[in-house]
Amino acid sequence: MSDEAFPQDKQALMEMLGPLFGDAVPHNQVLGMQLVDVGPGEASVRLPYQDFLVGNPETGVLHGGAVMALLDVACGTSVFLKLRRLALIATLDLRIDYLRPARPGKDILARAECYKVTRSVAFVRALAHDGEPDDAVASAQGTFIIRED
Repeated sequence: MSDEAFPQDKQALMEMLGPLFGDAVPHNQVLGMQLVDVGPGEASVRLPYQDFLVGNPETGVLHGGAVMALLDVACGTSVFLKLRRLALIATLDLRIDYLRPARPGKDILARAECYKVTRSVAFVRALAHDGEPDDAVASAQGTFIIRED
């Protein structure tokens, strides 16, 4: 991984991290995830509503696995933003609480925060919503291991 620190300019940072949602991580690209916003230790990522992500065809509700993947990506990105550089990280633990079904046809936005970093572990939390931040679809809390190879 790069030891190069992230640029201070927000737009330059978004452009630098953009490939993580494209060619560099095909899973993110297939799901259509998009980096929407960044801040110090914070990331917002959008999961567009897509028919192939539906878990229940009768209701049109997205599969919980798609929501989990979104929260994992947002949380991992927040770790990079807290470290201010790319690093080798892996999800150690990610607890998801599904609070209600997402509304069919609505994109889901996850906002994650990395609130603590030790020498080898980062601590994160996140909320996902489908348009109303005060009425979250899911919440997450987890840890990521940081490898300094």
